[in-house]
Amino acid sequence: MFGPKRDPIPLVPEVDLPRFMGTWYEIGFTPIFLVRDAHNGVEHYELNDDGTIATTYQYRDGAFDGELKTDTPKGFVEPGTNNALWGMQFVWPFKGEYRIVHLEPDYSVTIIARNKRDYVWLMAREPDMSEADFERYRQMIGDMGYDLTEFKRHPQQWPESSPRPPLTD
Repeated sequence: MFGPKRDPIPLVPEVDLPRFMGTWYEIGFTPIFLVRDAHNGVEHYELNDDGTIATTYQYRDGAFDGELKTDTPKGFVEPGTNNALWGMQFVWPFKGEYRIVHLEPDYSVTIIARNKRDYVWLMAREPDMSEADFERYRQMIGDMGYDLTEFKRHPQQWPESSPRPPLTD
């Protein structure tokens, strides 16, 4: 059975793509089964000359000293959305919805959502976030209609004990 049709989650009014590029730490998320036990997740974006977004997602599998895993999807900005809606392609020709639904004015914290309200990501430019701030953003996500049962804090612990290849900014 299908649930009730929900209104789309509003996008932020505008995203300055060059300013959005760079490194974001995953602070909270609804885990996708392949990365359910991810630690030290970092997402890095670079704007390509053709307007697509080269994305590198790195995380430690299962523990802070776990194997370093890397995914490299490509982002495609949807025209007419002021850069706030992307299609994120892990496997051609499928693109997952990537909605920038919250962005702090200083580009320090963002929330990426999906209208299905199945997955959501809270990311920040720094790996640490106070519990009070985390709870405030968690409440925002709940107010968007997400069931917060699966939403959890993403384990972050820096510096890492094993070096990883640098992500350039």
